[in-house]
Amino acid sequence: MIKNNSNLSLIVATDQENGIGKNNQLLWHLPNDLKFFKKTTSGHSIIMGRKTFDSIGKPLPNRRNIIISRKKDLKIEGVEVYNNLESAVKACADDEEPFIIGGGEIYRESLPFVKHIYITKVHHHFNADTFFPKIEALKWEVIFKEDHQKDDKHAFDYSFMILKRL
Repeated sequence: MIKNNSNLSLIVATDQENGIGKNNQLLWHLPNDLKFFKKTTSGHSIIMGRKTFDSIGKPLPNRRNIIISRKKDLKIEGVEVYNNLESAVKACADDEEPFIIGGGEIYRESLPFVKHIYITKVHHHFNADTFFPKIEALKWEVIFKEDHQKDDKHAFDYSFMILKRL
């Protein structure tokens, strides 16, 4: 069983309707969001579903890459594979802040156990087919928020936020 007092965090980018992807791809390209993701997760374990790994295409550098897959014999060079969330999280016991990075099913399963949510909120509606679960606002406190306007490299307004479980 995953402990509720674990040091597990989650990082996600969503649109206004909690959309996170379509056809196993991101819905937007925001260079500053990619930098935020890299800065936040570098040096930590990142836990993801196999489809999320497939969409990334390779292990991310300077991170311990962990995939959750039901395939018992899945082997991918440069990553560790576990068959369930609990064993993946247990493998990260020495990491001060392991991160769940997607996708939708892994987010839903891990949400009850995370201490922090790092979220990039893209202020636009996209035609998504995968969604981040709704969170109960009364259970979370916004401890950081930084708003950004669209510019020549960013087609949409967006905000970085960090939520802490109350």
